[in-house]
Amino acid sequence: MKRASLIALSVASAFATTAFAAAVVGKPAPAFTATDLSGKPVSLADFKGKTVVLEWHNFGCPFVQKHYRSGNMQALQKKYGGEVVWLTVNSTNAGHQDYMTPAALTRSLAEFGAAPARFLMDEPGSVGLAYGAKVTPHMYIIDPSGKVAYNGAIDDKRSTDVADVKTARNFVVAALDEMKAGKPVSNASNSPYGCTIKYR
Repeated sequence: MKRASLIALSVASAFATTAFAAAVVGKPAPAFTATDLSGKPVSLADFKGKTVVLEWHNFGCPFVQKHYRSGNMQALQKKYGGEVVWLTVNSTNAGHQDYMTPAALTRSLAEFGAAPARFLMDEPGSVGLAYGAKVTPHMYIIDPSGKVAYNGAIDDKRSTDVADVKTARNFVVAALDEMKAGKPVSNASNSPYGCTIKYR
């Protein structure tokens, strides 16, 4: 009985480690492959030597809507489009009401004028779990050496109010600008805010 309990505890611990894995600042970013909206595979390895931004996304989330209705997220995608690879990731499971098909997402992105380099479908949740992504939007930056340079919130205004975007300190912008200037990221890790990711 005691041995069985130890085995059960070991299995539970292993699951917990997987479920709560995280992309740690200063450590190599977890490798991944996911499909884009056209069904083509996209791997982190495809962008070796480049700065990569990961944006966890769900159009059903009011915190995500805040940044798209204000035009903030699209502006960032376009501003840094020539310098970084911006990957938007959706880990919403297909059984949830917020799930959108690739076709529906393609239409919505076009309506909002969004311009990520690629939009990745992570319906199994494997990419999100590997990174420890908790909410939408949860933001990550990976430096050209393949290490995590930033993990946290998009800004310091933890609200759904569109008006707050104008007065917020954008942590992603600050991190990218510091990296471009060859400086260490001063606020490399913080607690993200938003809607809980609807994993399986």
